[in-house]
Formats: sequence, C-alpha cells, structure tokens
Amino acid sequence: MIAAPDRTPLPREFFDRPVLDVAPDLLGRILVRRTSDGPIELRITEVEAYDGANDPGSHAYRGRTARNSVMFGQPGHVYVYFTYGMWHCMNLVCGEEGRASAVLLRAGEITRGAEFARKRRFSARNDKELAKGPARLATALGVDRSLDGTDACAGSHSPLRMLHGTATPADQVSNGPRTGVSGPGGVHPWRFWIPNDPTVSPYRPHTPRRRT
Repeated sequence: MIAAPDRTPLPREFFDRPVLDVAPDLLGRILVRRTSDGPIELRITEVEAYDGANDPGSHAYRGRTARNSVMFGQPGHVYVYFTYGMWHCMNLVCGEEGRASAVLLRAGEITRGAEFARKRRFSARNDKELAKGPARLATALGVDRSLDGTDACAGSHSPLRMLHGTATPADQVSNGPRTGVSGPGGVHPWRFWIPNDPTVSPYRPHTPRRRT
C-alpha cells in the first residue's frame, strides 16, 4: 500500500539551506493555494534553482531592486514576477537572508481543486496540462504580484503554504540545463524534475524574441 502524503507544514528551516539543496528536495512536496472558490493543491514535479549574485540567470544577479526585493528577505517567502507583459511566475525564496536565492516552480500536478484551476486554464487540453510550465502553474493557482512576499510558512491562514507531501528520492531526480535562459546563466544544470512525469514541461533552449 502506498503511504498517504504527509500533510504537516514544511518548516522555515527547510528553506534556510543552499538553493541547490532545496530545489531537488521540493519535488513531490505539496503547495496549497487558498482561493475564494476553494483550495487547490499541487504536487511539485519540476523546478529551477537561481543563486542570486553567483548566477547570471538570476533576477538578483545585479543587486536589489524594487522588483526583486523579496528575494533578499526571509526564506520561505514567495517571490512572484511578471514576464513578457503577459505572465506571472512563482518562486520560493531560500538560503540565508540577504543571499537572494530562490527556486522557480516550473510544473506540477493538480491533486485537489482541479475544477477551480480549470476556470483559469480553460485552454488546457487535459488536467495534466493545467500546471505544465511556470506561467501555466501560476495561472492555474491564481498567483499574481499581489501574492509577492507571501509567507508560505505562516500556517493555514496563508493563501499559499507548503506541506511535506512525499519527497522524491535523490536517485529518482533528473537534472539538466534551465529552460529558455540565455547567456552564461543558461548553461547551469539547475533544472530538476521527476522523470517520466506527464506534468513536466518540455525543455526548450533560449530563443531570442524579435521586435515586431
């Protein structure tokens, strides 16, 4: 018999570790999003690590700004950014305060509240596509900049919180280059995923966007 996922909250100490330790350890964990419709739960299947000043691919590589200030704060908080004038993406801050490292949540499986996620992701062909990619994940969960800075370790009253779930054993985790990241930051093999999981997004190299 397969054991039920552990529903106890992840403590802040979980996130207060180096980003390359936290990122693969998030696979299989459960993110709970409290909405006005009802709760949505997501099992994390794909992530990317970003290591602040040590990482040219990180939003914090050149220092603190109004946009990325949450990354410099306490671990366990949510960093949400808006990209291409269209999409939001969600990250979890980790490491010691001031280092500005974070893990991008790239994909996951909606395990509860799929009916609420479908209202936001009506173009998804099936439930496996509801959160297949970072923008789709944020859209399915109704995550936008209003949730930037949310404490995911604050307890059941928080609109976003993390549960232990079922951790993926280290020998069952795959890693490789980050998706769509250009320049020196694109070569780091800091994307981690559960192999053969149908919710994992496909790898795509960076493609320069042309102005019209």
